[in-house]
Amino acid sequence: MSIGIENLLVTGGCGFIGSNFIHYLLAREDFHGRIVNVDALTYAGNPDNLKGLATNDQGRYVFVRADICDLEAMKRIFDEYGIDAVSHFAAESHVDRSIKRPESFIFSNIVGTFNLLETARRRGDSFRLFHHISTDEVYGSLGPTGLFTEETPYRPNSPYSASKAASDHLVRAYHETFGLPTTLSNCSNNYGPYQFPEKLIPLMVLNALEEKPLPIYGDGKNVRDWLYVTDHCDAIWTIMNRGRRGETYNVGGAAEMENIAIVGMILDILDEIRPRENGRSRRDLITYVKDRPGHDRRYAIDFSKLQERLGWRPHESFATGLRKTVSWYVENRDWTERVRSGAYQEWIDEQYGE
Repeated sequence: MSIGIENLLVTGGCGFIGSNFIHYLLAREDFHGRIVNVDALTYAGNPDNLKGLATNDQGRYVFVRADICDLEAMKRIFDEYGIDAVSHFAAESHVDRSIKRPESFIFSNIVGTFNLLETARRRGDSFRLFHHISTDEVYGSLGPTGLFTEETPYRPNSPYSASKAASDHLVRAYHETFGLPTTLSNCSNNYGPYQFPEKLIPLMVLNALEEKPLPIYGDGKNVRDWLYVTDHCDAIWTIMNRGRRGETYNVGGAAEMENIAIVGMILDILDEIRPRENGRSRRDLITYVKDRPGHDRRYAIDFSKLQERLGWRPHESFATGLRKTVSWYVENRDWTERVRSGAYQEWIDEQYGE
């Protein structure tokens, strides 16, 4: 299964999902092309996520530090490396940050996507595919029942989700107006290795290990569908190869969970594999904090289109994926310490003279 990509541009490849996708793709026997990873190395872009690839990839991996908001830089990269496909992960993605500083989300998520689409369009018939990775947050909030489908109207409730909705519409427009070959996926909440520690699952794991309070927004009953990151990578590659051009596919993990239930599961796993010295459960670290503005109550994904038309479904249950994830953060404390201390950013500054 391969569409014969020779030079794949992966944007945001030093981030959480992007770096997992690069590891996933280079391990596949049906991918024979080269990956050109473009990342601006903002706070969530961490070269440690791809440590060793530059020397062990036999010329199949290239890293270029560049900002997708720089149109001229994108043109140079497309031309220099003969880019014939794009997997577009690069985005500002943290809702809390979008509330405090929405302007960076507008530039990265909207202007950056526009630059990539325009540059891809310049490649003409040599360009094979632009795959855009988006989120279920563009659909807004669900009530107690129902699921998001590909036909659900967009109703974003935060600056982050509004900026992603705009980028989705741009991708669709470039297919309809210019005939650019595109596919688009809207995924539920990802979790797994290399996720920046501001996100729920790694934050709870690390705070609990350090005996810090575990802040839960509101009543903790906000519901999300959870998707193990390797399953997401597999879905993206499936869509890129089998998906119909111009179509959108929802990607879910079949794992609806309340936030408070997830935290409880994390703490139970930690109490099992790293018991506290006092022998007590870490559940006494849970603390409830004021809910954030525009906090959607429930998301849930219907991925039946992806399953029925392209034959994809998740391999990990939430229980198995969460155990793997918690164990990874416990066993990779060097990585987490470099991220939390900012040491990885000091290395970036040394490497690039900034």
